[in-house]
Amino acid sequence: MNDNFDGEPEFSSSHHRDNPEELLDPSYDPGGIEFGASGSETDADLNWFAMVRDKAQTRATSSDRYPWWVLTALLAGLLALNITFTVFIVALPTVASEFHTSITVLTWTMTGPLLAYGLAAPLLGKTGDIFGHRRLYLFGLAGAVVSAVLTALAPDVITLLGARTLDGIQGAATGTASMALIMNAFRPEERVKAMGWWTLVGAGGPVIGVSLGSPIIQFFGWRALFWIQAVLLVLAFIVVVIILPSDRGTPEELAKKRTKATKEFRRMDWIGSFSLSLGVTGIMLALSISPLRGWTGPLSLMSWGLGIAGMVVFVYRIRTSSNPLIPPHYFKKRNFVMPMVIRATSNFAYFGAFFLFPLLMEEGYNYSIGEVGGVAIARPIMFAICSPLAGYAAVKIGEKTSTIAGTIFITFSMIIFATLGTGSSLVVVILALAFSGLGMGVAMPSSSSTMANEVKEDEMGVMSAAQMLAMQVGEVAGIQILITIQQGVAKNQGLLGTHQTAALLATFHIPFFVGAAVCAIGVVCAFFLKPFSRMKANANT
Repeated sequence: MNDNFDGEPEFSSSHHRDNPEELLDPSYDPGGIEFGASGSETDADLNWFAMVRDKAQTRATSSDRYPWWVLTALLAGLLALNITFTVFIVALPTVASEFHTSITVLTWTMTGPLLAYGLAAPLLGKTGDIFGHRRLYLFGLAGAVVSAVLTALAPDVITLLGARTLDGIQGAATGTASMALIMNAFRPEERVKAMGWWTLVGAGGPVIGVSLGSPIIQFFGWRALFWIQAVLLVLAFIVVVIILPSDRGTPEELAKKRTKATKEFRRMDWIGSFSLSLGVTGIMLALSISPLRGWTGPLSLMSWGLGIAGMVVFVYRIRTSSNPLIPPHYFKKRNFVMPMVIRATSNFAYFGAFFLFPLLMEEGYNYSIGEVGGVAIARPIMFAICSPLAGYAAVKIGEKTSTIAGTIFITFSMIIFATLGTGSSLVVVILALAFSGLGMGVAMPSSSSTMANEVKEDEMGVMSAAQMLAMQVGEVAGIQILITIQQGVAKNQGLLGTHQTAALLATFHIPFFVGAAVCAIGVVCAFFLKPFSRMKANANT
């Protein structure tokens, strides 16, 4: 057997006559794999799924629209994953009654996944860079199916909490892998468009979940919601397997790739990876329990100590390790560091306000839970509608301008919330919600693509993990700190349990102003972003 100029093996009948054993070896048959041949009569059935998959992949990869095929496949998985994100909150009272537990305990169905995400994301992001993001994404979807089934079958609260915590690990796998796959599929100048659609599904999925999930819970029970999710995840898994091609090559080439990946995995900075995981998890745990156990309580101080120590070790490993988790030169790039700060500060304000808003409307304006839900939906709807439009607009006006505008909109929405009084109309409230959703929809696609354009393609997984960890920390910090401030002010003034008074409304002013101040930091960072040159990018391609 000789090699031709394309590097593909040439097969000759004379060579087989010299080596008759090769006649019985299916690896020497170019069509054997497609037909499922494995050297035995029992395995000679046609592999119809492989044929359909290969035909679909060939058609997709040869298309000029192939990046959009990839995006569509990944968004199908994202939609199946996040439709239960918000709607399960509606079911918490029912679940608490069924398992004879408290809603306080069940809040760990949300806190647990966040902590698991922080623990797993750094390692999984790097693992995707080494072994392939497609494989990691499919692993995450499979894990999500297991999590959904375990949730639907949960016989007690411990199993339920464990299943939801597992959901955080698969979320880290799918989150880091999917963003890396999208960034690698699109050219740098087109990435902001893709992230606009990505943000649409990320923001719109929970809205769909609330719209469709609430009736499902009402008529069929909360468990039915997760059985439906499991089916949708299986369908998404099949779509990704069909659309995204796996590694191709001869057995020898694939073996060399696996050997190289294994060596690189072993050389990875494990100390740096685990220290970042422990650091982020410790900080998020401290933020989660400090309002309940006291900010100076033993468990809180232990969590803060773990978080700070982990981050110190991580910084040390970046500076000294021969193969650091994140190459240190990235931290000298404005377009790598600033987007992380922007995402953290924007999420601090957005999610802090997200959780403060129901308290504001129920206690300050005496709205019912149903009325609050009907008003609050204005924010994610605006978020979802504006995201794809903002992605295309950023191509014209630039990612820097879009990010500046988005962070200003969020800051402005916090100021409107902070100045609400007893005479404020519902129109003003909806306006504040709309500016909040508009700001996130405009800023998120541009900040994501800006950071991605600073990173090499084989390090997209680590970039995705770093960006999402910044988002998670900002989200948890905003929720816990702003709610703690409002509750503390109300308690000091003896206003806990009161309703619809000017004094009670004033207790919301300080936390919203804090949210505005933190988001203003993101505005300043946005001005320091370096504009992306599309002319230069097009010349390089």
